[in-house]
Amino acid sequence: MSLDNRHKTVGFVGLGMMGAPMAANVVKVHPLVAYDIDKRKLDQIVSLGAQAASGPSEVARRASVVISMVDTTAQAEDVIIGPGGFIDGAAAGDVVISMSTIDPEALKAMHKKLAAKGVGLIDAPVAGMEKGAREGTLKASVGGEAADLEKARPALQSMTSEINHFGSIGQGTVMKLMNNMLCQVGWVIVAEALVLGTKAGLDPKQMVDMISRATGNSVAFQYSAPRILARDFEGIRLDISFKDIELQTALGKSLKYPMFMASAAQQVYQMARAAGLGNEDGGATLVKVYEHLAGITVEGK
Repeated sequence: MSLDNRHKTVGFVGLGMMGAPMAANVVKVHPLVAYDIDKRKLDQIVSLGAQAASGPSEVARRASVVISMVDTTAQAEDVIIGPGGFIDGAAAGDVVISMSTIDPEALKAMHKKLAAKGVGLIDAPVAGMEKGAREGTLKASVGGEAADLEKARPALQSMTSEINHFGSIGQGTVMKLMNNMLCQVGWVIVAEALVLGTKAGLDPKQMVDMISRATGNSVAFQYSAPRILARDFEGIRLDISFKDIELQTALGKSLKYPMFMASAAQQVYQMARAAGLGNEDGGATLVKVYEHLAGITVEGK
C-alpha cells in the first residue's frame, strides 16, 4: 500500500454489536482495513467494501488512523499495545482511537507507551446504542491531545453526529462512565418499580403506558420497560453493563468518593450474573431477579 493510500485509510478492530455498524459507516466514506477474531464478522465487512487484515498489527501497518472497539480493558490492551497489536505496526504521526468503555488509568498507560513511538492515542467512547451505531448518530466523548483529535476527526465524523472534547487522555471515558451510570443504575430501579407495581395489583402494560407520559419517564425506562413487557432479553449483554459499573465504582474508590447507588446496583447485576443471566440484555433481564423474589412475572398481555 502506498504512503498516500495509507494516510487515507482507516483501520478497525472489533466488529461486534456496535463495531460492525460503526465500521459499515466508515467504509462508506473512507478506505477501510479491518480485523476481527470472528471470521464471519470480518467477511461481512469485507462484503461491504473493506479490506481484511490478519491482525491488529497489520491493520496499523496499512492505515494511519486505527480504531479499537472491543469489550474489555484487557482486550483493548491486547489490541493496542500487546504483541501483534497496533503498536507493532503503527508509524510515528499515526493516531489510535480507543472507542471502548474501559479503565481510564489503563488508557493513560497505553498513551505513554504509544507516545514513546511517536503515536498518538485518544479515547472516544460513544453513546447512542446500536441504533445510533447503525444510523451514524453516535455521540463521542473524547479525551486526548487536540492535535490527535483533529487527525482522527474525519474517521470519527463518519460514525458520529457529535464529537465532544473533554480534556486529557481518559477524560472522554470518564464522561462515558457517568452517562452509563445514570442509565445502568436507572435500569435497576425500573425493574424494581415494575415488579413492585405488578405485585401490588397494577396491570404492567397500563403502568408502563402511564409512566411513559409522566414524571417517572426516562431514557432508561424507554429502553427497558418495553423489552420487559415483551419478554425480550436480546441486546446489550448484562456482563458488559456489569463491567461498566465495576469501572464506575473503581473510579469512585480511587478518588475516595462514596458510591451508594452505583454500589447497590452493582450487587443487583451480580445477582443476575449468579443466576446465569450474563449474556441477556442488561437493561431488561434484571427484572428476573426481582420477579424471583416477588414470585410474579411482569409481562404485557
